[in-house]
Amino acid sequence: MEFTGEYIHTLDPKGRLIIPTRFREQLGSEFYVTRGLDGCLFVYPEDEWKAFSAKLRSLPLIDEGARKLTRFFAAGATPCELDKQGRILVPATLREFACLEKDVVLAGMVNRIEIWSKDRWISNNTFDNEDIQNVAAHLTSIGFVL
Repeated sequence: MEFTGEYIHTLDPKGRLIIPTRFREQLGSEFYVTRGLDGCLFVYPEDEWKAFSAKLRSLPLIDEGARKLTRFFAAGATPCELDKQGRILVPATLREFACLEKDVVLAGMVNRIEIWSKDRWISNNTFDNEDIQNVAAHLTSIGFVL
């Protein structure tokens, strides 16, 4: 299972969002939406959420940063199911966090989906060749091999 691709959809006035068919097939019957990094939302299939939450559980409770990180992801998480039209209801708190109003981008990120306001997506994800070269060099310096 891999989530790839970029899709633009519209959030309806009730906060419902159509999940692209290609993503629906991979999400399964229950999945989780939570706050994400960079001002977007993360969507995890149930098995990926369980693996992620296990990592959160393994963090030391005595560490303040670990508690903050766990609160950030776990308190914002909500289980979701698709309705008959292939939509989910994005909770108001998550819509507010990600500034989701109308135009929304759903982007596949291999093991999860990210949901962005279209404006944030454009401002945060416009890369030039030099940006990508610098990121690749940094990741190589910490042991990641392309």
